[in-house]
Amino acid sequence: MFVFQLLPARRLAALLFASSMLTQPGWAEDLVRFSVQGAAAEKVEGDLRNASALLTAVGDEKTGAEDLFAAAQAEYGALVTTLYALGHYSPVVHVLVDGREAATIPPLDAPGRIGSVVVTVDPGPKFKFSQAKVAPLAPETELPEDFTAGKTAASGLVREAVQAGIEGWREVGHAKAEVASQDVVADHRANTLSADVRLAPGPRLRFGSLSVTGQQRMSERRILKIAGLPEGEVYSPELLKRSADRLRRTGVFKSVSLTEAEQVRAPDLLDISATVVEEKTRRYSIGAEIASFDGLDLSGYWLHRNLLGGGERLKVEAEIANIGAQSSGVDYVLGVSLDRPATFTPDTTLGLTTEVGHLAEEDFTADVATLGVNLSHFVSERLTARVGLEYSYAKVEDFFDTYTYKHFALPIGATWDSRDDKLDAKKGYYLDGEIRPFLGYGITDSGLRVKADGRAYVTFGEERPVTFAARGQIGAVLGGATILGTPRDYLFYSGGGGTVRGQPYQALGVEVARIYGDKIGGMAFAAGTAEVRARVTSKIGVVGFADVGYVSPFDLGDEFGEWHAGAGLGLRYATGFGPIRVDIATPVKGSIDTGDGVQFYIGIGQAF
Repeated sequence: MFVFQLLPARRLAALLFASSMLTQPGWAEDLVRFSVQGAAAEKVEGDLRNASALLTAVGDEKTGAEDLFAAAQAEYGALVTTLYALGHYSPVVHVLVDGREAATIPPLDAPGRIGSVVVTVDPGPKFKFSQAKVAPLAPETELPEDFTAGKTAASGLVREAVQAGIEGWREVGHAKAEVASQDVVADHRANTLSADVRLAPGPRLRFGSLSVTGQQRMSERRILKIAGLPEGEVYSPELLKRSADRLRRTGVFKSVSLTEAEQVRAPDLLDISATVVEEKTRRYSIGAEIASFDGLDLSGYWLHRNLLGGGERLKVEAEIANIGAQSSGVDYVLGVSLDRPATFTPDTTLGLTTEVGHLAEEDFTADVATLGVNLSHFVSERLTARVGLEYSYAKVEDFFDTYTYKHFALPIGATWDSRDDKLDAKKGYYLDGEIRPFLGYGITDSGLRVKADGRAYVTFGEERPVTFAARGQIGAVLGGATILGTPRDYLFYSGGGGTVRGQPYQALGVEVARIYGDKIGGMAFAAGTAEVRARVTSKIGVVGFADVGYVSPFDLGDEFGEWHAGAGLGLRYATGFGPIRVDIATPVKGSIDTGDGVQFYIGIGQAF
């Protein structure tokens, strides 16, 4: 039977007030009183508070007796470990739970209610190294600079020095290097720490065989070819990492793990096992970008990651651009590419490409087709080189006549990319350069097209980071080609989201009205962009930017070139696949007026 009794109003109000006080953060913080004593208190208190298990529990509102008691018993280890890392090896830590030392309370006698916890810490004196030695060391091994006699004996320095010593031996082939003995003694009378660690390098080893498990559709022979593990060569952690990176780079695998064998195979071979998990073979993607003057761009692709069982990537992609553009028609492009990794060398990818399309630009229309073969070589994690051979055909109609351009091209380029995030870079550099000799037939001239694109990023602050980003582009057609004899897609324009925001798409070209009757692309080009990106919240950021572009009918810096500029503000919203970008820009008058009015740009990822 239940008995329900109404309480007087004042008693009920008092109970409600007490209940609310128990749930308030301020009351919860009063549960734990934390103090640091001694001469070093001011220097270490911040680190100790950050490491405190009890303060963390209170901050997470875990103030039940069970949670507090568990945190109190963990408090000793958390604080002592932190003090060792700061060089204090004789600390005194007390954690009193309702007046009882937490360490003395048996787990089976844990309190059912806790009224208060008092933590007092005396860090004691700071210790210095009396001896700091890790030996033997491989040639050119560098230990931490502060791991030396007379410096503060932070425990982390000992670990770093030992790890550096082991890695030094592994880098010269001693894969089984390990600690043979360690003599680390604290002298509490002299406040010093003696660290003497002996290493056992073990034998110098060579790579043995590579075995593979986990593959389903991928050919084992091709996995071995792509990994390119140099069997018989001296062991190297860097070469092992490169083998794993090659397999990941194919996109075929969801995960790749390379593991060294526990035992050495006679006479000096270290076998490696690879465990892989394959991705789904097919992938689809669609994208959209819209600008107020340039219209809507729609793009998408279908990808098969492992077409023939050897890591071949078949990609079919299509784009419809400038839908609803104010100064041009709609462009259609369809492309097909097939890439085969580990062709000729483990780091070389062979590619076959073909593309057809219809371009309806402001100053010309064209039906185009390209067929090409290319090789991409991964020189390092950051550097990629490429070379190709292309044949291009274009039937162009403009204000003056109809032209048929036919030419072969030999594009040669390289890309250096050290950005931390390709869609939202905070630091690093990007540099892409290409030279493209071309041999024309019929009315098409021969010449050399060069272009470079450089970007740099630097960020200040952590909670509310501010990123400064800059981009520069430059290009030219050289070698005697004329402006009408150069393939139209080799000429340069400025304006739009990729060059100067605030100016209409391809607004700046070469004004040739007095010669040919209209506008055409230029033979020389330069553009620059500067952005300041500030994070307002964890998801929202704002951007201020200024862009400038230059086009000349002949050479960079000559008297015939024209320039224009734009500036504006943007908003960014962070997502799991890159920031959503909204930019609003207005033209800034240059040597000629190429734009009028505000332009809007919406897309995914930063502008560059």
